[in-house]
Amino acid sequence: MKGGAGAAAGAVLAAVMVPVLVLVMVLGSGGKEGALAACAPAGTVTVSAPGGMVAGYAGDQLANAAVVVKTGQQLNVPAEGLLVGVMTAMGESSLKNLNYGDDIDGVTNPDGSLTCSLGLFQQQWCLPGSPWGTKAEVTDPAKAAATFFKALTRLPGWEGMAPDVAAHRVQGNYSPAGYTKFIPAAREVLAAVTAGKITAGASGCASGGFAVGSTGAGDDYPWKGAEHNANNPVTRLAYRNCTDFAWWRLTQQLGLEPVSSSRLGPGNGKTWGNAWSRAGWTISKTPKVGAITWYTTGEYGHVAVVKEITADGKVIEEGYNFGIPPNGAYYTMTINPGAPAGYLYIPTREQFEKAAM
Repeated sequence: MKGGAGAAAGAVLAAVMVPVLVLVMVLGSGGKEGALAACAPAGTVTVSAPGGMVAGYAGDQLANAAVVVKTGQQLNVPAEGLLVGVMTAMGESSLKNLNYGDDIDGVTNPDGSLTCSLGLFQQQWCLPGSPWGTKAEVTDPAKAAATFFKALTRLPGWEGMAPDVAAHRVQGNYSPAGYTKFIPAAREVLAAVTAGKITAGASGCASGGFAVGSTGAGDDYPWKGAEHNANNPVTRLAYRNCTDFAWWRLTQQLGLEPVSSSRLGPGNGKTWGNAWSRAGWTISKTPKVGAITWYTTGEYGHVAVVKEITADGKVIEEGYNFGIPPNGAYYTMTINPGAPAGYLYIPTREQFEKAAM
């Protein structure tokens, strides 16, 4: 199976293969197939390949996309999952049922064996136990798509992941970044092959579609039991501080594992706006769900996250370590939208990786 480092609609690039144990874990683990509880099935509508070109794809490519979507429908996969399937096939094969893989470029598995990736999803047919299927099955677009969707819907928490992250977790390749640029095209193609009847939105599956990622669920900060103010070696900030929570929530929204803040260097809450300015990211006076609330008052300032905007325009923020003295605890609070110095909007994945990773 290729790592989805796809290029334009006609090209396929080599990438890193998935270890056998990862394949067995994803494909062979328990869990229900089809839609998970947080995602409604897309519903069954007529699927067909449109004429002409859509997002740079045409002919057999759109016919293959239609097969992927139709197969997903038959498995009750929600619209956001259908988007992941189309996007993955774009990144892996440019929606072409390829009879070759990146073994022709000398790419090997971790054990040194040549890869044997074929088909729309570049699934390896020669692995022990055939977790992706036989050679005939991985080159059958419908069967290959079914195998992919079954692996996706068995992946714990996939519905809260950004689409490129979900694809990466299923395919087991080097990075989700190879899929990212295909998300807009996949959205167009999904709508085209269903005559606009099925569309994937722009926010997380649990709230109606995929976006930059999840805005979380209350106090889900992973280090809530850590020593307050001790150094967090992952983020390079301090446990249970406002900055550590906000930085973690930012990476969560981008669908990333927690990473170091050192390269961006946001510092204490008071200087976060400066870091945003250096990176060229958006600072606004208009609140937005998921944005960082930025305060410059006091010696260190403060940052939190916009959890909700009420019907009367008030902002509900969530954060850590607020109060006198700051106690390292989680809180939510309703604020006047004009209270913060500004709202630091979450950058795109590409912007974040360029500036901070």
